[in-house]
Amino acid sequence: MSKIDLHPDRLFPGDETARNIARALYNHVRDAPIISPHGHTDPEWFAQNQNFANATDFFLVPDHYVLRMLYSQGVSMQDLGVQYRDQINKVDPRKAWQLFGTHYHLFRGTPSRIWLDYVFSEVFGLEEQLSADTAGHYFDSITAALQTDAYKPRAILDRFKIKYLATTEGALDLLPHHTKLNADGYGHRVVSTFRPDDVIDPDREDFRDNLEQLAILTHEDLSTFNGYLNALRNRRDYYISMGVRATDHGHPTARTLALGKAEIEALYQICRSGRGTLEDHENFRAHMLMEMARMSIEDGLVMQLHPGSYRNHNPEVFRAFGRDKGADIPQAITYTEALKPLLDELGNRSDFTLILFTLDETNYARELAPLAGHYPCLRLGPPWWFHDSVEGMIRFRQQVTETAGFYNTAGFNDDTRSLLSIPARHDVARRMDCRFLGQLVSEHRLHEDEAFDLIGELTTGLVTKAYRLEDI
Repeated sequence: MSKIDLHPDRLFPGDETARNIARALYNHVRDAPIISPHGHTDPEWFAQNQNFANATDFFLVPDHYVLRMLYSQGVSMQDLGVQYRDQINKVDPRKAWQLFGTHYHLFRGTPSRIWLDYVFSEVFGLEEQLSADTAGHYFDSITAALQTDAYKPRAILDRFKIKYLATTEGALDLLPHHTKLNADGYGHRVVSTFRPDDVIDPDREDFRDNLEQLAILTHEDLSTFNGYLNALRNRRDYYISMGVRATDHGHPTARTLALGKAEIEALYQICRSGRGTLEDHENFRAHMLMEMARMSIEDGLVMQLHPGSYRNHNPEVFRAFGRDKGADIPQAITYTEALKPLLDELGNRSDFTLILFTLDETNYARELAPLAGHYPCLRLGPPWWFHDSVEGMIRFRQQVTETAGFYNTAGFNDDTRSLLSIPARHDVARRMDCRFLGQLVSEHRLHEDEAFDLIGELTTGLVTKAYRLEDI
């Protein structure tokens, strides 16, 4: 059986000089606290602080990276324990895990393999590679560990020095779990993020129902666009009262518009009625990005834009299992023209922060780095989703640094639904930043003392500043 290979110098440069510098930089920050300002872990985990049931429910079911790879090779969602939308799917978790182990070779060369091996070895002390032969031992060992106090959610946060963790909830969420966290004195550590896509995107099948719920929740009259904006301000205010620092917007594109009062009122009525075309929906989302940015000027919330995903591309999977099952696909988008209306109005303000992400890497050098390298309001988020990988991080630094530098980026965030992938992903990100800086120093393009200053910024400093977390 193969051993898990977590070489202490993994991901560092092959050149000895650069590798030695990278190792020294990594040792400087390896134990620094983790700040995770954007993700999708379940707040109920931390509010209830109960033990996880078993290895399958903990690792497989919430991780769409794992699900999509297995599904692509013919492993059914239901056999992995994923629940149907409209019926209970009873699956033996041990059998589901055996399927995972049997197909673990599919993850060779992928970021998931790096993250999972880190967790298996560093967190659970497993030495042999996961395979069909070791799957039973893995399931028993992990499940037994998960029943102990040391593996409760809050204990995991403590163990890995996760200082700040942001979850993500929709505009209609009542935040019951964050309410409990606040009551327990834990609300400063696990905080929500306001994501209003459910009441802003007319493409959603539940958009009209969501507007009705928004009206009930806020006691606002949504028959006018002004009433609709008041309802959104109401929800933002509530989130802010719960400690929220940022908004998030997962639009198909980065397009923005600044429509006049009569134009947006008419467009709102069309979209609210369900009579809008796809173009109407795109124009409405574009104007609403502008409105969200204006509200961020008013209330100080940092704004994040995650565009470029074709959501729920596989209609059969969506109908059967719902959202976030690995069927979202990147598509080409642009930023320079798309953001022009917003930047014309707010781009020169230093009291507004818009953090940009992309699934279209062709934009890094051509558009994103030049934009962030000029406009005071812009910061670039790290490689996201499909590009949160060794090669993705290399491409990001190479294409962005020459134009935007380091200080117009926003550090690292993991954007994960899997709790223990947080320390794994941050470890990879730290190693890759050390690798990049080590090469710069070895090529005499950067002084070593500057590299030590920079690695602290890339690890915790820049993310703290971008998300305005200086007080945590």
